[in-house]
Amino acid sequence: MEHALSLLLLQLFPQPALEHLFSKMLGRLILAAILGGIIGLERELKHRPAGLRTNMFICFGAAMFTVLSLELATGNEATRIASQIIPGIGFIGAGSILRDKGGVTGLTTAATIFVVASIGMACGGGLYWLAIFATVLIFFALQVLGWMERRLNLKPLLMNYSVVTNKPTQEIVGAINKALEDQDKKLSGLRLSKANGKERVVFSVGATRSEHQELLNCLRQSEDLRDVEASPGPEIE
Repeated sequence: MEHALSLLLLQLFPQPALEHLFSKMLGRLILAAILGGIIGLERELKHRPAGLRTNMFICFGAAMFTVLSLELATGNEATRIASQIIPGIGFIGAGSILRDKGGVTGLTTAATIFVVASIGMACGGGLYWLAIFATVLIFFALQVLGWMERRLNLKPLLMNYSVVTNKPTQEIVGAINKALEDQDKKLSGLRLSKANGKERVVFSVGATRSEHQELLNCLRQSEDLRDVEASPGPEIE
């Protein structure tokens, strides 16, 4: 692949120095941006925090640092700059992991960022086919395995429940907590408001679709929660 790219660029830039610059360096950076963009587009379409631009920039930056490390360093220091990419990406990935109400979200996003950086390093090091293979494998895992998780009812999602009542909110919240304890579920959020002079309680719970159905049936068994409504929210990573 690099040889074919060199021949093409040699026709566009006859000078050997320019041909070397464009084929060895810019070609690697362009490929890194494309591969990072492919994974980023998949994340963007699923409305994840790290989307198209984030993954593209991470992959491009990792490739850039790898190229600079190989070109600027001498002797045994050739990988010195590139070796600092891993802890740097670790800080970015840690920022995407959130802990809420005893649960953890963002692990898949953090892992994707880590892998995208490795793809960028492979591009920067000239390992084109390895980078392409890794991109295809990660894209397959995100798409196909995600579909299988939903198909097999393994993928948790956040469900928003709401109930409008004339009864005091303390009684409603108590009934909600009792149903959650019976189903061994945790509350992810609770909002209280007024709707046409009545009390409106909105709460969120994370679980699989079948668990949500069991929880909804349990909630409606309570006399205070017979009119509870449920609306699906985002999937939990």
